[in-house]
Amino acid sequence: MAKTVVVGGGIGGLAAALAVAQRGHEVVVLERADRFAEIGAGIQLAPNGLHALDRLGLGDAVRETAVRMEALRFMDGVSGEHVASMPLTGPYRRRFGNPYVVVHRAELHGVLLDACRRHRAVELRSGSGVAGYEQDAVSATVVLDDGRRVGGDGVIGADGIHSAVRGQLVGDGAPVVSGLTVYRAVIEMSRVPDELRSPTVTWWAGPGCHFVHYPIAGGKYLNLAASRDDGATEAFAGIPVTRERVRREFGALGDIPHRLLELGDDWRSWVLVDRDPVRRWTDGRVALLGDAAHPMLHYAAQGACQALEDAVLLGSAVGGPAGELPARFAAYNAERRDRTAQIQDLARRSTQLWHPAGRAAEERNAMLSSLSATELHDHVAWMHGARDFGAADALPGSGHAVRAPQRAGA
Repeated sequence: MAKTVVVGGGIGGLAAALAVAQRGHEVVVLERADRFAEIGAGIQLAPNGLHALDRLGLGDAVRETAVRMEALRFMDGVSGEHVASMPLTGPYRRRFGNPYVVVHRAELHGVLLDACRRHRAVELRSGSGVAGYEQDAVSATVVLDDGRRVGGDGVIGADGIHSAVRGQLVGDGAPVVSGLTVYRAVIEMSRVPDELRSPTVTWWAGPGCHFVHYPIAGGKYLNLAASRDDGATEAFAGIPVTRERVRREFGALGDIPHRLLELGDDWRSWVLVDRDPVRRWTDGRVALLGDAAHPMLHYAAQGACQALEDAVLLGSAVGGPAGELPARFAAYNAERRDRTAQIQDLARRSTQLWHPAGRAAEERNAMLSSLSATELHDHVAWMHGARDFGAADALPGSGHAVRAPQRAGA
């Protein structure tokens, strides 16, 4: 039986392991940490992410615990004005074939982990940090930090933005520091005033900053994430900050967003990083997936969805004679690179929409408020409506993204 080694036991790695095992391969998943677990809070899953989970046989399990969103709401964070909403109910769900949901990261990871544990062809190994890989004409081997080796017909690097596999394959150094800091907290929904609760993803846009919140864990908690364009030059992750610090950083926002920010306890901060798109994420019998291949800022809410799409296509790629694996990995790369590069770019440019001030913010509000629900759906159709996850899916044209209007000479 053919054997595939997956490096990384996060959402993308487990999804890839399951997809490959379902094609009749033995799979070994190597996780650096001492146990298979997922940290973090909320994940947004657009219909394309759920389509990928459906292909893995897990869509129903995820939908059982997910919270279905009724709209994406865009608010002026200074004035409190409701600018625009993209409805996510009837026409949206009929057009794209699935709801738009939010889940707790640990819940999604748990569904994937349980499925891998149940599959007789998947072996999970924790405490297995990876240093790199070797390969020849017929096999690929992962080299662990302690010098041990784990071999197979192919290797999938799903070890995140600091991927050791990418470091050898691409060699593009450290991630790119975005200059943006995000502050995150999770609060019990019982603490949120009734008038501030809604089954929506809500953005409050302000000068050089924005704040987003949405319910997770079946509506038990509210996930808070506030981002500021502060010019940070050094990356850090999960640093505790005080409520007073958050209050100061987002002082430009108005009363309603501050009422929610004040509820946050145990705030932590991250400087966001990503990488520039690259054309090649495969090397013979080695392929990258998810953040190891195309790490993106979270502002397009597509990171998990794109990793799941990768996993589905990689599952298809391993089918067939072992000698064809390098060519099939290369075909997977060619199918995925343009779509993921477009989303990486969109995520980077999204702050142009959220962070303007003064007249530019007024022009943005006027532009967004003029769009119909159908026009808003049209703008996201290339992302949310994907079914094949590659070149067969439509890519955006010149008008694919909702952009902030630019002042003359800006």
